[in-house]
Amino acid sequence: MTKIGIITGSTRPARKSLQVAEWVKGIADKRGDADYEIVDLAEFNLPMYAEPVSAAASQDYQTPEAIPWSKKIAELDGYVFICPEYNRGVTSALKNAIDYLYIEWNNKAAGIVSYGSAGGVRAAEALRIIMAELQVATVRAHPSMSIFTDFEKTGTFKPAPFHEKSVNIMLDQVNAWTNALQPLRSK
Repeated sequence: MTKIGIITGSTRPARKSLQVAEWVKGIADKRGDADYEIVDLAEFNLPMYAEPVSAAASQDYQTPEAIPWSKKIAELDGYVFICPEYNRGVTSALKNAIDYLYIEWNNKAAGIVSYGSAGGVRAAEALRIIMAELQVATVRAHPSMSIFTDFEKTGTFKPAPFHEKSVNIMLDQVNAWTNALQPLRSK
């Protein structure tokens, strides 16, 4: 069965991305079309990227934390990124984690679920550009949540009910593209 990683986009102690990831996984698990798992960036504890050689040139990782990160990303067939918007872009933790790898990302599909004051759409668009360089096909459907209407004042995630439909559409596209790209990954 296809393996899709739901990747949290923040490592901050007060982050909301884990709540959003758990919500997406709850929707995804009802589908039965893939094996979904949450990949929590905070659990990998990646230091600031400082590999001596670019991941595009070599997978000879010198940073010990990069090895389990590489194995996890390599074993997944596709991704859903939970993408909070910080200062009109992706979080430094997410960009740092992405930059550690290259080959592991190639020829896979990804969906993006974003949130922020403007729904996180600017961060999602920045992430699409990053993914293109890594040969990841991002899908069109893009659930976006507002920190003003989809989170309570306590920071608890309470998405509007209509978002579930957009998550399912995004997952339909991620699965279709993930399966379509399978021949390229098996080379």
